Amino acid sequence: MKSVFRDLTGVFVLDKPEGISSNQALQRIKCLFQAKKAGHTGSLDVLATGLLPICFGEATKFSQFLLDADKFYRVTAELGKKTTTSDREGSIIEQRSTQHVSDAFLQKILAKFVGHVQQVPSMYSALKHQGTPLYRLARQGKTVERPARSIQIYELRLIHRDHDFMTLEVRCSKGTYIRTLVEDIGEELRCGAYVTELRRLAVGSLKESRMISLEQVETIFEEGGLAALDKTLLPIGAMLLHLPICILSTQEAQALQFGQTIQSPCQEFGLVRLYMDDDQFIGMGEVLKTGILKAHRLLSFAHNL
Repeated sequence: MKSVFRDLTGVFVLDKPEGISSNQALQRIKCLFQAKKAGHTGSLDVLATGLLPICFGEATKFSQFLLDADKFYRVTAELGKKTTTSDREGSIIEQRSTQHVSDAFLQKILAKFVGHVQQVPSMYSALKHQGTPLYRLARQGKTVERPARSIQIYELRLIHRDHDFMTLEVRCSKGTYIRTLVEDIGEELRCGAYVTELRRLAVGSLKESRMISLEQVETIFEEGGLAALDKTLLPIGAMLLHLPICILSTQEAQALQFGQTIQSPCQEFGLVRLYMDDDQFIGMGEVLKTGILKAHRLLSFAHNL
């Protein structure tokens, strides 16, 4: 019997397992939910595990706000070695002594990476050069110039150290490559380092406690079908909890739908979450310094107001 794909709207917070790509994980979830439209927000390496938000239907309109959100990772690295890919998937290309790397020296170096940092993306990143992902060029043995990018490391904590292995927690801005960060730390330590394990614990307002594994979601489907799966979805507003709420009357919401601006009923400035007075999320708006509210991104079904 041919599957009937469904119009769904919401966010599923997947705990991506190691060993599959983010797109492979997306396709498995999309198939289980029998969804017409779905997309993930920010790839995780095949090596990496953890939080991978998957947006269905109208939620895809707001996925950029998760791509731009801050991230939180836990990473384990081995000191004293460098690999071609800056992680354990690559070949070891250099080994150096770690005898000089005391805990005090390590903490001193870690402190240097907190704040605004210039980072040169890895050749094994998904960034594109003239339309071709860098990792494809790297696999062909090619190297191209990559301009340094400004990122921000809000927090970099040493959680555990066992001889040449260290585990760090990293709270950082969008565009931060953890493999590159670990490799740069290794260079500052004068011994080299590469990632052995990487797990993402938060993306914006979506936290580890919300994650559901592939095995769990398959069990949920087997035991309760699509109705049980749908209960695992979060509303679109869950992606935007960092934004203040602005409550609109039906008339105000209709005015925004027709492309008009209105006098803002809320006191906040900048981007806001828009809700009807019946607690229905309808999209995002922007409150200008003049107190005028204009639509920024609205749900399609809000046209039926």
